[in-house]
Amino acid sequence: MATTATDASLLQLIWLASPALPVGGFSYSEGLEAAVDRGLVHDEASGASWLADQLHLTLARSDLAIIGRAITAWRDDDMKEVTRLNAWVLQTRETAEFRQQTEQMGRSLVEWLKSIQPSLAARVTESVTYPIAFALAASATTATPRDCLLAFAFGWAENMMQAAIKSVPLGQSAGQRILLRLAGEIPAAVDKALALRDDERQAFSPMLAILSAQHETQYSRLFRS
Repeated sequence: MATTATDASLLQLIWLASPALPVGGFSYSEGLEAAVDRGLVHDEASGASWLADQLHLTLARSDLAIIGRAITAWRDDDMKEVTRLNAWVLQTRETAEFRQQTEQMGRSLVEWLKSIQPSLAARVTESVTYPIAFALAASATTATPRDCLLAFAFGWAENMMQAAIKSVPLGQSAGQRILLRLAGEIPAAVDKALALRDDERQAFSPMLAILSAQHETQYSRLFRS
């Protein structure tokens, strides 16, 4: 039986969302390790609530919204808009740790594209952040922006669930229950992101920024800072 365009698109999204993708997402905790160190996250319930809040308060209002716009910009070959969106991501990274993460993962994803889809990677003429690089890869599929955001958010949730397992620490079953909760909340977060106007998009999360800044000098760390 031949693979349909829908099959190929779905498989590409699953591939992009996979924690096995060599972009280094597993090496960052996005403030979670510092939250554990401060006692703000200490068990399954607090870990699930922390990540659900992060999904709705930061990811949905910034990266997911950016990716939705960037997919359309890449498909329309609107490089002026791509550059503008990329600059917004850089300007709203509140710590060196967050900026390093988005730059390193964006660079790694473009390098991966060079080996998989070199003609697609050739469209990148300057450094791009991870949301913009993901949008480029997703734009080559026939998937809707909503489906692309669902894939991105689930990939994020898998990485963060693994970070919780390692840093709290938690068992695998607890991690799966956290992932179940996040999966249930992702569709609403994606719909919110897609509905945001440019002037509603924001990345203001002072507690997360403080924890990220403190992570650099944390006594013991499992994740990059």
